[in-house]
Amino acid sequence: MADYMIRATAAQGQIRAFAASARDLVEQARAGHNTSPVATAALGRLLTAGVMMGSMMKNQQDLLTLKIRGDGPIGGLTVTADANGNVKGYVNNPLVVLPCNDKGKLDVAGALGIGVLSVIRDVGLKEPYVGQTILVSGEIAEDLTYYYATSEQTPSSVALGVLMNKDNTVRQAGGFMIQLMPGATEEVIGKLEERIGAVSSVTSLLDEGMSPEQILEELLAGMDVEITDRMDVRFYCGCTRKRVEKALVSIGKKELEDMIREGKPIEMNCHFCNAAYEFSVEELKELLVKAAG
Repeated sequence: MADYMIRATAAQGQIRAFAASARDLVEQARAGHNTSPVATAALGRLLTAGVMMGSMMKNQQDLLTLKIRGDGPIGGLTVTADANGNVKGYVNNPLVVLPCNDKGKLDVAGALGIGVLSVIRDVGLKEPYVGQTILVSGEIAEDLTYYYATSEQTPSSVALGVLMNKDNTVRQAGGFMIQLMPGATEEVIGKLEERIGAVSSVTSLLDEGMSPEQILEELLAGMDVEITDRMDVRFYCGCTRKRVEKALVSIGKKELEDMIREGKPIEMNCHFCNAAYEFSVEELKELLVKAAG
């Protein structure tokens, strides 16, 4: 089954909810960047958050960027998503290896360390909207829960997970996000807290074969869940050779002349998808002409 996410409301509009299955896109990111298990878990969680948060944007051209910078060995993560289910991302140090944490799980918090989460929304204005919060745990889902509470005053429950196979491929990946709307009653809040507390990890639910719809039905049982939208989600990078050429032209004549002087082809890699683009010395000379013009 292809990856997808759903949006829903419940309790007569007092709750907004999202759920996503993301195994294929996280596996594509893992394979493209050759990430270690802990780096895969960290990147996979943020990619899943990206597709759910990106779907909240109103316009087709709007872009959401999630950045985490920490003092742990992973260094940081960057994910960019649009409103159409496309997401891409990378890890600063994709090969980091750490022992499991005291719960026997991949130590994402230890890999990230102490740092900052930034949420950047580019909606076509002069300056993008930037919200920031400290990493309260480094578990990413908890950090986003804290971000929504402090920066957007939206009480939320975020769950994100990546489950690995023994051969280090991705077995399951996905997540959910439940948000209380203004005016939610104490009764609804109490019922929701009880339901969320009773649910096991999101990867356990996915590994049991549950779909995003079934996960929300489980979480919001008895609260009149109404699915409002379904969207395919995918790892997608729009890099092209032409874009890389423009980037090379933009670095200036001197740098291009230095590359040509070395007399060897160069290889440029895309940060987001790790695609490689090779340019011969002759092609660099042609780009130099463009840069000079």
